[in-house]
Amino acid sequence: MKVYLRCIVLMCLQFSALSLMGQRFSLVQENDSLSFVVLESGEHVDRWQLPYEVYRFCTGDIDGNGTDEALVGVVKSTRFYPSSARRIFVFKNHRGHIRPMWLGSKLGGELIDFRLNGNRVRSFERAPDGSYFVAEYQWRSFGLKFEHYVVKAETKEKAKEIFNQ
Repeated sequence: MKVYLRCIVLMCLQFSALSLMGQRFSLVQENDSLSFVVLESGEHVDRWQLPYEVYRFCTGDIDGNGTDEALVGVVKSTRFYPSSARRIFVFKNHRGHIRPMWLGSKLGGELIDFRLNGNRVRSFERAPDGSYFVAEYQWRSFGLKFEHYVVKAETKEKAKEIFNQ
C-alpha cells in the first residue's frame, strides 16, 4: 500500500512540475504530406502524427482554461465530406500528452484559411453562391460554434483584406 501511494504522489509531483514549467506546441514538417504536432512540457516531449498536407498552424487558449491549444489546418477528406478540403484540428495538452479536442470536418462554407483572434477562430470561407465571407467561431464544449459574420457576400479580395485585419 505504501509503495502504491508513493507512486501516486510521485506522479502528481511530476505532473505539477510539468505544469509549472510551461508547455510549448510546435509543428515539424517531414515532407508535403507528413507532419508532427510536438508538445514540449518540461523535459517531456510528445508527438502526434499528421499524415496530411498542413496549411496553417497556430496556438492559443481557445477554451479559456489558461493553457494554449494547438490549431492545425489540414487538407483531407472525411467520412461525411469525401472530397479533399481544408479542415481544422484542435489539440490540447493532457498531462503532458497531445490529445485531440476536435478533428473538424466542416465550418459554415468552404474553408480557405483561419487564424486566431483572441480566443475566437476567425475564418475566411467561400459560400455556395461563390461569394466570400469572414466569420468568427468560439469554442463550445465540443467544437467550434458560429458567433457572427465579420463580413459576408463579398469579393475574394475584400474578404481577404478584412480577414487579415
